[in-house]
Amino acid sequence: MQKVIVVNGPNLGRLGVRQPDVYGKQDIEQLRRLCEQWGVEYGLAVEVRQTDDEAQMVQWMHEAADRQMAVIMNPAAFTHYSYALADAAHMVLDADMPLMEVHISNPAARDEFRKRSVISPVATGTITGLGFLGYKLALEAVADLTK
Repeated sequence: MQKVIVVNGPNLGRLGVRQPDVYGKQDIEQLRRLCEQWGVEYGLAVEVRQTDDEAQMVQWMHEAADRQMAVIMNPAAFTHYSYALADAAHMVLDADMPLMEVHISNPAARDEFRKRSVISPVATGTITGLGFLGYKLALEAVADLTK
């Protein structure tokens, strides 16, 4: 069974209370349950993680590359400036594993600084603006790409 880590960046542990008009009212535990359920549907072993620590996300990319795990990443604020995370994400692709970038909101429709992603150029694909459904679509893509 293909292993997938779903990694979520800063402030996403506050889903449900942080700007519910932008990010919805569902919390990180609901996201975890949904991703695990969708993973079962797609034949994937899914583990959902969240951190506010950039170094931790970089380490998770190293782990994914070393252990041949696909990645679904919501880099949150790291999207716009973390070249270290972009470099680490590239290692996942170098290990012939897909890396899907997901955003709950549509960054292109928000603040000017949110319109640039340093992750998108290295991601296999990007899904934005669809709420938690974006994670389901990313898992479906990973299942298809790793057949």
